[in-house]
Amino acid sequence: MPKYNYIALDSRGSETKGSIEVASQNEAIGRVKEMGLFPTKITEAEKVQEKTAGKKAAKSAKGGKRGGGNINIRIPGFGGKVKPKVLTTFTRQLATLVDAGLPLLRGLRVLEKQERNATLKSILGKLALSIEGGSTFSEGLAQHPKVFNRLFVNMVKAGELGGVLEVVLKRLAEFSEKAQKIKGKVKAALFYPIAVLIVATAIMILLMVFVVPKFKDVFAGMGMKLPGFTLFVMAMSEMIKDHIIETAGILVVLVICFLFFIRTKFGRLVWDKCKLKMPAVGPVISKVAISRFCRTLGTLVSSGVPILQALTIVKETAGNVVISNAVVRVHESVKEGETITAPLEGSGVFPPMVVSMVDVGEQTGALPEMLLKIADNYDEEVDNAVAAMTSLLEPIMIVFLAVIVGSIVIAMFLPLINMISNLSGEDSGGKD
Repeated sequence: MPKYNYIALDSRGSETKGSIEVASQNEAIGRVKEMGLFPTKITEAEKVQEKTAGKKAAKSAKGGKRGGGNINIRIPGFGGKVKPKVLTTFTRQLATLVDAGLPLLRGLRVLEKQERNATLKSILGKLALSIEGGSTFSEGLAQHPKVFNRLFVNMVKAGELGGVLEVVLKRLAEFSEKAQKIKGKVKAALFYPIAVLIVATAIMILLMVFVVPKFKDVFAGMGMKLPGFTLFVMAMSEMIKDHIIETAGILVVLVICFLFFIRTKFGRLVWDKCKLKMPAVGPVISKVAISRFCRTLGTLVSSGVPILQALTIVKETAGNVVISNAVVRVHESVKEGETITAPLEGSGVFPPMVVSMVDVGEQTGALPEMLLKIADNYDEEVDNAVAAMTSLLEPIMIVFLAVIVGSIVIAMFLPLINMISNLSGEDSGGKD
């Protein structure tokens, strides 16, 4: 009878290894589950030995060439990026092929032939070779962490073990599509204020460098006394014009310092807290973060990933340190046999409605479904929040642009207005 080595997780999320003698791999999976464990990897002992021997032989063969030096061959296209949209399309297509009854290996070969992205095409070829060599699909995906994150790999692994790979792939595609949709809406909403800010900066530099100095020459020739506001604007213009390189350098240094600061652990925490509390933008970021948390956790748990392992993945994909810290507390609570609700409520990040719905989901045993409902609800709230943010930012940015340009124009025309007023006063005085 064949011998199978297994790696599994117990109820506390701790990894356990062992071996059993059964007739087939499916029977091995069932036997491990009967032991109260969740299997993550099951391989036949003989195949593992053959694979190890093959690797050793390959290493010794390479060592015999050129005095044992390593020969590195760079595959064209490998090392590039795969956009989320491209990965989502691939996942959807693979789910359709597998659901139609096409074997996974053949489906990968079909998609490899039609794939236009050079990096993904190369990876699909490697995945096919990995499966032909006896590895599972999830093991092959794990070899490319820059393209397939832990969420993707663990969901596929759960789908393989449960025999529902096509269902999991569909859920992954839907998850990615909804994530991209929300991201696109937030980007579109932020485009207008950023564009107005860039235009306002360009106009201000143009006026300060080219227009204001001409007025300064005119006023100097007339020898008139200038108002304080006009003198201030002219001084700013002279500083920008004469020290434009230094000014740009200071701005660049400030931006670089800021980027380095938010890369530190403390800086990232401070910046993420600030983002959640920003007026207008903060509510949108908060709703997006909550939606991502609920959808990721709900998708993982409903796909068969153990709750502790799912929480670890959610922590890494949260996108916000404040949310990640809350997930860490939830993980510790669940590990100690307590509920999810208490640490969520104590974090101060999740609204009472979310906490209440999670509590109901835990009590009724329908936590994944409840989390996905919360995510759907918050997706709609994100739409409303984005619309509200856009309607609020548009007049604010228009007023900001008007104040910047208007202040410079007023400063330049104020001396002329004073001069005209004085001339009018003298004319009226002479007539009297």
